[in-house]
Order: sequence, then structure tokens, then C-alpha cells
Amino acid sequence: MIKMGMRVFVTGALKTVGALVLGTVLSASLSGGAYAQQSASGKHFAYLTPGLDLPFWRIVGKGVSDTVKAQGGAVTIYDSHNDAATQLKNAQDAIAQGVAGIVISPTDSSTAPSVLQIAARAKIPVVIADIGTNSGDYVSFISSENEKGAYETGKKLAEVMKQKGWDKGGYGISSISLARQNGKLRTEGFSRAMKEAGIPEVALNQMQHYTADETFRFVQDMITAHPDMHGVFVQTDAPTLGAARAIQVAHKQSDIALVAFDGIPQFVDMIKDGTLTASGMQQPYLMGQKAAGALLDDLAGKTPPKSIVVPVVVVSKDNLAQELPVIQQTVFGGELK
Repeated sequence: MIKMGMRVFVTGALKTVGALVLGTVLSASLSGGAYAQQSASGKHFAYLTPGLDLPFWRIVGKGVSDTVKAQGGAVTIYDSHNDAATQLKNAQDAIAQGVAGIVISPTDSSTAPSVLQIAARAKIPVVIADIGTNSGDYVSFISSENEKGAYETGKKLAEVMKQKGWDKGGYGISSISLARQNGKLRTEGFSRAMKEAGIPEVALNQMQHYTADETFRFVQDMITAHPDMHGVFVQTDAPTLGAARAIQVAHKQSDIALVAFDGIPQFVDMIKDGTLTASGMQQPYLMGQKAAGALLDDLAGKTPPKSIVVPVVVVSKDNLAQELPVIQQTVFGGELK
């Protein structure tokens, strides 16, 4: 990966995987054959990401780049640093460079329309990969089962809390921005599962910087304000490490169950040793593939689905060994050693 200003050039080829189900997923993602080859060959594309500090977005970008490269094209990844003005400038720069198409993961749903508007004026097709938009025209929207995945993750936490007699103590949420459609869905799904179990919400903080240190402070404050709290849900990957650290510093490892959304390689050992009870893992590499595939299909004259929903894999100690061969590629992008 070579950084140049706010641009990041991503290299790397698709890795082969032994699991039959994964082989099927990857081959389906690269559909289009000669049409896709013809529509990508020698062309340049852009992926606009909210912030490469989160592993999730880096892996989405890898899925986009690998798919386009396999068809003879190239991708430039633009880091918006979670700033709407930077995102808009990145889009303007990409359009000025004459890209054939754009994949965007917006900084939030309200900032996407301005990018869609300038791309439409330039007659450049856009695919949205996660987060969503409040308005505007686009080729396809690639999303995860955010509500369902968070609901199932909440059921896992509720089950553990009830088994331990912790259901009266309540839970806290460290959420992604609720200005994002996916943030709303994750919060709604998780809260519904906990409400069904009769477990109250005692705290909710929205991330602004999406760092482990930020969530460390959130969870520290939750523990101080609610000493009987027994559950925490963190809605994205690296910030979960901050929550785990806060629980450890407070010596609450045996009193608080931690669950998460998304997945990073560190989660494997955390699930094995019980630091993390479960995680609803989106499949960012697969989402990137699907986004690039939809864009290439559009350029080849096909009509891709307006909405493509990628399943969320809820992983716990019970099914980790079974799911690992698939999530190694579709969640971790081959980065798990």
C-alpha cells in the first residue's frame, strides 16, 4: 500500500481459499466475464472511504481493488478522514482525474447526496458500499444485514446475561454515528433483542473519532456511572479493543460481557479466551467485491440490482472453528496469519 497525500494505491491479488462455499462466493462476485473485462480494462476507478484508520474500510477497499484489478483496471482509494468537506474534494479530484466510476462509503448518509450530485453532472456511475444515502441517484447500494445481525448479536448477549443473573444490571452501547442509516439499524436491532429479554439500556455514546481510545473513555464513564452494568455493545471493530481495555482496567472481566459488530483478526483470540462474547461480523471484502462487480456490470451495459444485501456472520466460541475458513477471507481480507 503506497500513500500519496490523501490517496492510497492498493495492490494485491485474490487469494485462493480451500472452502467450497467461499470459492462459490468469490467466483459469483467476479461474474460478468468478457463484459466486465471489456468494461474495466485500462480504466481507472475511485473508492471514497470515510477513514482508513478503521480496518473495515481498508478491507472494503481491498475487495474493490482486487476485483477491478482482476478485470484489467486500477483503483485509487481516497481517505476522507471522516470529514464531509474532504470527501467532497476527494470526489472532485477523482472526477477531474477522469475516473470511469466511483464506489463510495459516505462519511454519513447526509453527506452522500452532494457527491452523487456532482458525479451525476459528470455522467460518472456511483455505487454505494455501506452506510447509505438520504437521497440521490446511484447504480447500486451494497449493504449488510445491519438490523438482523445486531439483533442476533443482542440475543447472544442477552442469553449470557440471563444465564449469569445479570439481566437487571443493564447494558451500554458505544454506537457509530446515528446520522448513518447503518448506525440506526444496528442500534434498533440490538435494542429490540435486549428489550425482548427484559434487559434495560443504561448508557449510549456515539462515536465521533472511531478510535479505541475514544471508546475506552466511553466505557470507563459507563462503568463509573453504572457499576451494576453487565453488558457492552460496540458497533465497530477497532474501538472494541478500547472497550475491552476499559473493562480490564476496571477489573470487570468477570462482571461484564462484551459484544461487538464487524471483525478484525484480534477478535479470534478474544473470542477464544472469552474477552469477547460474540461479534456480528460484516463481510467487508465481499462487500467491496460486490460493489466493484455492480459498477463493472453497469459499465458493461447490464442492470445490476439496486440493492445487494450481504449477510452478517455472528461469531462466538460455539461456531468460531466452523466459520473461520470463510471469515478469514470475506471479513479479514486474508490478513489473519
